[in-house]
Amino acid sequence: MFNPDGLESHNSGSSQELLPKAPQYVKETELDFLFLVELLCKTLFFHGQMRLVELVNHTKLSISVLEPLLAFMRTEQLCEVSGRSDTEATIAFNLTDVGRSRAQTFLQKSHYAGPAPVSLVSYIDMVHKQSIGGMKITKELVAEGFEGFVLRQSTLDQFGAAMNSGRAIFVYGPAGSGKTYVSEHLATLLTGYTAIPHAVEINGEVVQIFDPLVHKPVSNTGAVGSLDRGVRHDPRWVLCQRPVVITGGELTLSMLDLEFDQNTRFYQAPPQVKANNGLLIIDDLGRQLVSPQTLMNRWIVPLDRKVDYLALHTGTKFMVPFDVIVIFSSNIPPSQLADEAFLRRLGYKIYIGELHENEYRTIFEQNCNRMNIPFSEAGLRFVIDQLHTKHDKPLLACIPRDLLEQVRDFAFYQGVEPELSEKMLSWAWENYYTRG
Repeated sequence: MFNPDGLESHNSGSSQELLPKAPQYVKETELDFLFLVELLCKTLFFHGQMRLVELVNHTKLSISVLEPLLAFMRTEQLCEVSGRSDTEATIAFNLTDVGRSRAQTFLQKSHYAGPAPVSLVSYIDMVHKQSIGGMKITKELVAEGFEGFVLRQSTLDQFGAAMNSGRAIFVYGPAGSGKTYVSEHLATLLTGYTAIPHAVEINGEVVQIFDPLVHKPVSNTGAVGSLDRGVRHDPRWVLCQRPVVITGGELTLSMLDLEFDQNTRFYQAPPQVKANNGLLIIDDLGRQLVSPQTLMNRWIVPLDRKVDYLALHTGTKFMVPFDVIVIFSSNIPPSQLADEAFLRRLGYKIYIGELHENEYRTIFEQNCNRMNIPFSEAGLRFVIDQLHTKHDKPLLACIPRDLLEQVRDFAFYQGVEPELSEKMLSWAWENYYTRG
């Protein structure tokens, strides 16, 4: 799963509006005092001596939050001041023997020693605040986002309305019709920003949310970089573009639950949580190891109630928002994949099929220009009349690109300029449509 590179959403509003103010007291972190002490012990255990500014940068906690924690640790003889201590900039801390022993005990419970998490309540509130349902997608925005695309206006209108609904979208049609490409490109219609926490604390357990493969920061909002005691934005949150998570045939039911690492003893969020306030694309539905019906049944409650239920390995269950536009993409018609109960929960069912000849021509010319292959009317007619028609192959969006790439590759191999000759096109066609 990934957030496709090069897909930038249209964002509006101040990039800092969503970020909450940094907590100035331990109580304002909404985390238990001793939980934070354990986090500091583990951090010093892994990193050794750390200056105060380094602790601020690493934990994403302000100096006014760290001071009482470090004072407690010194009183309990868990840490000591090392090096010069005449200024805040140079003061450094190190674990004592007692502190190292206690840190090893803490590590048996969890190895998490990253940025301080936020509370589950704060996370839920933030997801609601920046809901995907707050977007307004206009016809002009769709036209801009899909400029250069060969897609019928009626289909574009369906996608625009579907994105405004905030409901699930089922995109179906034959293989090669461009379903996945169009679904991924819907990311360009996303507006606004999202604040993503590094992690969330639940009953003393840590669930890592921020994933650099999914979440794309819009600025260096997560950095602290100083010992400024003034009120600023909480760096436990990272301001990002709305996420886009794509998963395909590898998806299993277990992947939709919290992933508990037995070695590190903390959790990774499942894809639907990482996708909160954004898009979750389930590509190639029907090709997963689990049956489509079983997979669909897993989504009924989240799609209907906009909440999902997860469980810790301790057995504790908790609710998280399901603020996601889910896009199911499949070669199989929806009626063959799910029952009526599930289909009613799908807001939009959008078909992307074969192209008209004029649409195929446009895509063919676009790919000729992109690959620096001279376009010729005779070459196009040969492809349509002699190859597609005689072999009874539909005009699909993927074929011009795939065919012309093989023409280009063959020409480079032969040491000649690529051209739309019958010889090159026939070779590419035979190579593309393997026999047997």
